[in-house]
Parts: sequence; structure tokens; C-alpha cells
Amino acid sequence: MAQKDGSRKDADQDTKGITIKKVEDMPEWYSQVCLKAQLADYAPIKGCMVIRPLGYALWQAIVNQFNTYLQEDSVQNAYFPLFIPESFFSREAEHAEGFKPEVAWVQNKDDKDGERFAIRPTSETIMYDSYGKWIRSWRDLPLRMNQWCNIVRWEVQDVKLFLRSREFLWQEGHCVYATAAECHKETLHYLERYRQIAEDLFAIPVLLGLKTEREKFAGAIRTYTIESLMPDGKALQMGTSHDLSQGFAKAFDISFQDKDGKSVLPWQNSWGMSTRMIGALVLTHGDDKGLVLPPRVAPHKVAIVPIIFEDKKAMIIAEAEKVGALLKEFNPIVDTRDEYTSGWKFNEYELKGVPLRVEVGPKDIEKRQAVVIRRDTGKKDFVPLDRLRQHVADVLEQMHTDLYAVAKKRIDADTLTVTDFKAFEKAIEARKMVYAAHCGEDDCELCIKEKTAATSRCIPLDEKTAKPKTGAKCVHCGKPAKYNAYFARAY
Repeated sequence: MAQKDGSRKDADQDTKGITIKKVEDMPEWYSQVCLKAQLADYAPIKGCMVIRPLGYALWQAIVNQFNTYLQEDSVQNAYFPLFIPESFFSREAEHAEGFKPEVAWVQNKDDKDGERFAIRPTSETIMYDSYGKWIRSWRDLPLRMNQWCNIVRWEVQDVKLFLRSREFLWQEGHCVYATAAECHKETLHYLERYRQIAEDLFAIPVLLGLKTEREKFAGAIRTYTIESLMPDGKALQMGTSHDLSQGFAKAFDISFQDKDGKSVLPWQNSWGMSTRMIGALVLTHGDDKGLVLPPRVAPHKVAIVPIIFEDKKAMIIAEAEKVGALLKEFNPIVDTRDEYTSGWKFNEYELKGVPLRVEVGPKDIEKRQAVVIRRDTGKKDFVPLDRLRQHVADVLEQMHTDLYAVAKKRIDADTLTVTDFKAFEKAIEARKMVYAAHCGEDDCELCIKEKTAATSRCIPLDEKTAKPKTGAKCVHCGKPAKYNAYFARAY
């Protein structure tokens, strides 16, 4: 039914909107935002989820941007089988042991004595079997490949939409190099690419660092990570890049003839990020009204809502459509539905996180203007139509900058430096991230986890930040510190 009086209130907002405050119960708030903003839904299979069109549009934005990076980096997309022979896992013992609890197995019921197949938990083994056939000479290197695919890890019981589920979407890059130096350089380069996705596309500040020996990827000699701190005090790993050295090359008979005619083992890396990035977006930027989409990732950057009065309906709709044409580069929604009130539409676009709402009513038409409202701050501007396109472009860019700055300020405030374990425990209990010196011993790190449920997130990449002060002691055991690291409870 069309709105008769131009009122911006609506009785449906209490039943449609988010019913819990973010600070009161973040898990419930998060679930409501994902469901009610129509990002995702729970699947009939335990531990799995359905990604709805809006959620998939966010993933597609990652795919589009990252494919641009891949092209710049001379990485080719390919696709490898979902099923991995069990014998492949036994070739690299540490890798096999690391993934053993997570693997789902299938076997042909008519071939009970035949080999089982793993449903892809990661693709190192299936891809490197092919690499062993394809690589012969130094001329074949570097080999750089990526695949976009689904992953299955069967340890998950209760799904946390986008954050943890048995099946999820990701990309995984796998590269082979003639030298260790080139491998190391590009391992860090792809980590930087993940920083660009997180910060430049999603406006989420991240830490770049090295995982400890305890937390590194099974089969790698070094794992690098981007980590961010969510508003509930939990860290979230959002992308990793692994230096695999020559271990997989040995296991899968990958070798090449160098320029001197000698047979040499190459160096390898692998790197990946997943739909978990979408969960990070929801947690970082969302508010009590619902989703807040950073402009660069939003599929529709503007929603145009005509403020309809019945006696001027045709004129107002026509003007709204003109405004839509003016702003076509921002892929606007021009909402001319007359079965919903303007207030209902306001609530819907706030819930779904559309960055800007543009209102057009009779008075705006008279003044040759439109009303522009930011989703994140609610700031309202009355903008002449001849300046509207530029104003929208400027505000969208400023919104990205502001979202990043707000998140960065919160993360900085929630990251504490401590020098003794009592302060460490107190900070973790207060849902903070802790920066502290550590001895680097696995048993000590495990003990910290058992006492506080906190894990090491990363050792800073910056050597000055990572290096402890002269004479510094481990925050837990008191032994000489090997490095400084960030600790937090995590998803």
C-alpha cells in the first residue's frame, strides 16, 4: 500500500529488525544479522550453510578483485579434483597428521577393497601430483596456479555462518620456484594481497605476522597470517601464506633440471583465504540496525527511496528514476514498490547495509535537490541535483576511510602490552588482545592456552616490533624471551 502522508515511521520495524544489541549478545546479534540481512541461512545438513545472493555478491567482489591481482602477478586459475586418494596424504607425514581429524572419506560401496578418497580439505597433495608430471626444466618455473573451490573439514559440528562450517568457499594458490629467495619473496607478497583485500576492499584493519611453530600450517616451515580483532575481543585469522620449502617437492617427486643440467628440488608456497572474510565484515562494521557494507564491496552502493504522496505519486516516481539514471555508476536500487511504506524501506536498506540512502520527495523536487543519508553515521545532507553525483562519489570514499578509522581505533584501544602473567590473564578475561614477550617454547604456549583459552596469533613481521627488549623475560614462564607476539582468544 502506498504511503499517504509522507511519514517515515513504520510498524513493521520491530518485527523485521535486529532484536538484540550487539554489545549484549554478540553471537545472537551476529546470527540475526546474517539471517535477516539475507546473507546466509542454515542448511539441512548439520554444520553447513547456504550462502544467499547478497552473501555471494560479497564473495564475488572478493573474487573479482583478487582475480585482478592474480592477473597482475601472472597467476593462472585452474581446477583440480574434489576427491583425493588416501595414499597421497601418506606421502607427507606432517601434513597428513595435521589434517587427519578434519578429513571426510568416501569409498565406492561396490569396491570395498579399493582405496578411499578424501573430500578435499586442502589441495596440496592432489595438485602436487600433477606438478610432478608437468615440471621438467628451469624453463617451467616459476609455476603459479590458483583455484577457486569448496573445502570440506568435517570436525565442525555447529555452524557459525561464514566463520566456521564443514563446507566453505575459498581460493588456494600453489606456486613453485627455482630458488628459495624467490619463493620467500612471493610468499610475503601474497600475504600483502590479503591485506589489500581486508583493508582496501573491506575496510578491516589487520595485523601481518608470522605464526609460531605451534600454530603454523601442517607441512610448512613458516606460516604468515593476517589477523584482526573483532569487537567481542576474539581474534580472527583471515588469510594465510605458507612457505613449504622443499618438503612437498621431495614427497611428490617434483624436480627440475637447472641451467647446468643438474636435477634440483624446487621451493614451494601455498596461500589461501575464504568466505570467513564476510564474517569479519559483519562483526567489524555491523551495528544494532544490522549490516553495514563498506562502499567498495557493496553490490548496490545507493538505495533511492521516493517519498510518495498519492496525489503526486507519478511525478515523484519519475523524479526518483531520473536520480537513479544520474547515479547509474553506483548500481542504485530505485525502490518504487507501492506495497511498502517509505519507513519500511528505510529499515530494509539499513538492515541490509546499503551504504547510502537517497530520498526524493515533493519538497526536494521543488528545490531541485535530494536527501543523502549515510548508513554508518546517519548523517543527512541536502544536495543540489547538479552536484549529486560528485557528492555521492565523495561520501562513499569518505565512508570507507571512516569505517577503517573507527575499526582501527577500537582495535588499538583493545590491544594491551603486558609484562607479567597476572596482567596477561586479566587482559584476556577483559576480552583484549595482548602483546607480550614469549620464550618461543611449545609447552609454554600450550600452558598459556590451557590457563586462559588464548592462543598466539602472530609474531609481528616488523623486526623492531617482534624483537624483545634486551633482558626481556617470557610473560608466562620467565625464561629469556625469543620474540614478542600477539595473543588472544580466537574464532
